[in-house]
Amino acid sequence: MAGLRPFTKCVNYTELLRGNHLCRPSIPVLPQLRYEFRRSQSPFAKANVKTEFVKEAVCEESRGKPATNTSSTLSTTQVSVNVDGNTEENTFLKTAADSKNIDLSFSDFKEAYKSKSTYELARALLVLKLCQFDFLVEKNREVIRWSQKILGDRLFRAVMKASIYGHFVAGEDQPSIAPMVKKINSHGVGAILDYSVEEDIPHNEAVEAEMESCISHGKETATADKGRHRQFKAYRQFADRREDVASARTYFYHDEAKCDDNLETLLRCVDVAGATSDDGFAAVKLTALGRPQLLLNLSEVLTQTRSVFMKMTGCIEGTKSDLLGQRLTRDEFQEQLHEMGITSRDETGEWFTWMDKNQTGWIDLLDWDRLMQPDLKLSKLLKVPRLERGKLCPYFLTLTDEEETQMKRMLKRIDILAKRASKKDVRLMVDAEQTYFQPAISRLAIEMMRKFNRNKAVIFNTYQCYLKQCSNNLAVDVELSKREDFWFGAKLVRGAYMDQERKRAEEIGYPDPINESYEATSQCYNLCLDGILDEIHSRPKINVMVASHNEDTVRFAVKRMEELNIGAKDRLVYFGQLLGMCDQVSFTLGQAGYAVYKYVPYGPVNDVIPYLSRRAFENRGMLQGVSKEKELLWKELKRRLLHRH
Repeated sequence: MAGLRPFTKCVNYTELLRGNHLCRPSIPVLPQLRYEFRRSQSPFAKANVKTEFVKEAVCEESRGKPATNTSSTLSTTQVSVNVDGNTEENTFLKTAADSKNIDLSFSDFKEAYKSKSTYELARALLVLKLCQFDFLVEKNREVIRWSQKILGDRLFRAVMKASIYGHFVAGEDQPSIAPMVKKINSHGVGAILDYSVEEDIPHNEAVEAEMESCISHGKETATADKGRHRQFKAYRQFADRREDVASARTYFYHDEAKCDDNLETLLRCVDVAGATSDDGFAAVKLTALGRPQLLLNLSEVLTQTRSVFMKMTGCIEGTKSDLLGQRLTRDEFQEQLHEMGITSRDETGEWFTWMDKNQTGWIDLLDWDRLMQPDLKLSKLLKVPRLERGKLCPYFLTLTDEEETQMKRMLKRIDILAKRASKKDVRLMVDAEQTYFQPAISRLAIEMMRKFNRNKAVIFNTYQCYLKQCSNNLAVDVELSKREDFWFGAKLVRGAYMDQERKRAEEIGYPDPINESYEATSQCYNLCLDGILDEIHSRPKINVMVASHNEDTVRFAVKRMEELNIGAKDRLVYFGQLLGMCDQVSFTLGQAGYAVYKYVPYGPVNDVIPYLSRRAFENRGMLQGVSKEKELLWKELKRRLLHRH
């Protein structure tokens, strides 16, 4: 190992993770025969599988176009393998969900709006109509500010509660939201609580806060900065992360005291979720809990480490290669080390033997990722590998003492929050964020799963299906949960940062991480959903939330569950929509026995205005030119007013 230079006191993320016990215990790996067969069955793998499915037609409704015919035939062969190679029918799961007992056209307005009063129906129609006026949506902040000045605080609050606030927000605090949560629970719908208070700071202040918090004051080597990936650096023109984002909350770092305040807020949210529901969720953004520079650095570490493996196996970075299918034998690995100038040859095989934990004679991406495990000593030797001119060059970035302390505090806050959620029997939904933060966020979520998901899924990570690498990343994480035998929790979304991500990639000069089209994103969503449902069928230690307002996506999931004999009562598959949107889907599913949740924001009227502003923009994009939801609301309102049955 003479050619490998040891790292000094650089960014020791793995030791910092270990210091907060966000690391895995020693878990025996599943028998190899069983693991190999399951991999070959998964739609995530590229192997020949006798499983056929027709992808859903792309829902045109969200873009203001007529919906296409979505009928599809799903056909799968479901088998399991005994040790002797014989096959038998898989009958592990409970009674299947029967889509014949549910109106999958989502047009039964009487059933869909049973939970709403006549007043709430009228308010919903008013709000959805207002969201279609471009002037009101584009100037909503100005309209709100003028309304506050003209009406005064008391009357303004009353008007907001009678309109947009009352429609999209559950209430101001725990006592005020409890009746609403209880009411939707009585109709089969749970709650994902989100304390939606945000700072409404000026653009210039946001830019300065972001730049200051994303630049390290530590020292770098002479070659370090030029070798860094452009994606994982801060840029002033993109420092205000609120721009070109309509549907995601943004936190800016001020100081450690503010992060402590955010933690207390999130802990209260977990407590409220535990107090108002027996089966609730709470949402969290990890940028609320620490300095974003630390997420940038960790994301780069993880990305560069994976890039080295891709280089060794001949994968082309940025393509949709089957990462789990890539392997290196001992000879191939030693030859790659020789070609990259790391060592003449790893003659003793010490490095390879250490990674090849199961002595299979080959290593794959999950074996390689052990380089970044918090409890393994070789991480001290290969801290941040990066490719430069075809060689592996160590990249040194030394944190200041204060920055190292900040990293430890951030991990401690995450650990405290996860412990509280586990204690209160509340599931914690880790929201996705920008791609330059996401590798670190996903890694921290997986570390939490390793610790807290031993007996059930407490921690859920979010996967954005508009990303080209989404299906690969999901497959890798699912496989890790299988090997280490912990419960896996996932939320599937299409994504919230598309315009911002595209613009940043083009201007800064790195590959666009976003799928080429809406159709490609829908195909990716279906692939991920189909793959994870198939994994649930063979190993029911997975929970997935289908977070979508797309009716075709929901139909696809329900039919696929029926094909795979995954029962609604099994509570392995969840559905999620925002409060005040897509009720015809949520309550139809809930009343049919499916596990469905509303994303329930709450907070004082004046403090949730930024959230309400985003909802106005999002509704304009989703509902302009689409009449179904308004039509159903109007039909139910007329039915009640005319006393029809």
